[in-house]
Amino acid sequence: MTVVLQALLIILLYAAFGAVHTVLAGLGLKKKVAKKYPAVMPYYRLLYNLFALVTFYYVYELSPHIDIKLYDLQFPYDFIILFFQVQMLLGILWTLRYFDAKEFFGFSQISRKLDGNYNLSSYDEDTKLVIKGPYLWCRHPLYLFFILFLAFRPYMFLDYLISLVCITAYFYIGSIYEEKRMIEKFGDHYREYMKHIPRLIPYHIFIKKK
Repeated sequence: MTVVLQALLIILLYAAFGAVHTVLAGLGLKKKVAKKYPAVMPYYRLLYNLFALVTFYYVYELSPHIDIKLYDLQFPYDFIILFFQVQMLLGILWTLRYFDAKEFFGFSQISRKLDGNYNLSSYDEDTKLVIKGPYLWCRHPLYLFFILFLAFRPYMFLDYLISLVCITAYFYIGSIYEEKRMIEKFGDHYREYMKHIPRLIPYHIFIKKK
């Protein structure tokens, strides 16, 4: 298999992954599941995350490994790039302080179900609008820090670079669908937030207000 075909296969695998998970995360499908199988909804988020982990593993395993090295930084540049990678890891941890992990992974939903407090109209997640900390930098700080964490590497192979571009595209497209759901839930409050805080690149913090 040529390098071009290998690259296309990697892109197609990630595209298929993104398409399936976009449909599964979509409000339209959740509404149908809630209507036909309401007992499933408290477990939907957990099942979705488990399915995502399994399918991502298979995407990684099925993706061709293109052993073309694009660069390999030597001392001290490798340590400099690793320093920035550590900063992105700290950024991820910073964002997680404002992040409801139990809700994200699906444990809170099951807990509410067991307590008899589950609200079917919330579907698979009781989302809260957070506008503080890293969310004053950009609307999707976890995506930003994770992308940069993956990007800051002391060496780079072609297959990794292609995967990085695909993951970045997945996060960006996913953020669009995610914000449609946020607008539907929070309305003008979220639209106003969008006017002042950028999606991913926090360029506004470097621009002085007049």
